[in-house]
Amino acid sequence: MKNYKLLIPLISFYITILLTSNIVSTKITHFWWFTFDAGTILFPLSYIFGDILTEVYGYKETKKVIWIWFFSLFLMSVIIILVWVLPPANDWNFQQDYQNILWFTPRIIGASLVAYLIWEFCNSYILAKIKLKMKGKLLFIRTIWSTLVAEVFDTFIFVFLAFYGVFDNHILWLIIFSNYIFKIGVEILFTPFTYTLVNKFKKSEKMDFYDTKTDFNPFTLW
Repeated sequence: MKNYKLLIPLISFYITILLTSNIVSTKITHFWWFTFDAGTILFPLSYIFGDILTEVYGYKETKKVIWIWFFSLFLMSVIIILVWVLPPANDWNFQQDYQNILWFTPRIIGASLVAYLIWEFCNSYILAKIKLKMKGKLLFIRTIWSTLVAEVFDTFIFVFLAFYGVFDNHILWLIIFSNYIFKIGVEILFTPFTYTLVNKFKKSEKMDFYDTKTDFNPFTLW
């Protein structure tokens, strides 16, 4: 495997954003006319990193990163649960606070595991295929269209798995609508920034991968 200079830092930032967004998603916030979980504020950054991964390094490397994230998030959930079941010290009075906030996190993580796997594989597949069809031209078309399609699955699946039964249905649909519009808006707004980073990564790594012979099966890593 080639010794990439920027792949490990990129993976580190990518997974950090994804892990953090799952914790802060326990808070529902309202901004302007949007109502969404707070993780939505961070999550669009993962689109940029995901686009860079597939655009520069290809679908095969992206698959590996997706599964690294999957097991990292699963491990985080297990640790949160194990810490919750530990008996609190007699003079530690925050067990209920821990439960109210972090005990809800494993449900969010479960929703994220399902939704994100579907979203990221769908997003990477579409981006890689459009790149082949368009011979690498017009990056903005594949980044925006892959997000437009993949985000339908991600937003709907995540919100219903994470918050069904917690909020009334009209709130759920409001969160879905707000999340989708916000994420798509950020993707479009950040397109010039994505262009800049992708070009810098390609130049630094001397890499611009085309998935001409790639196995797109998400369950095969090598």
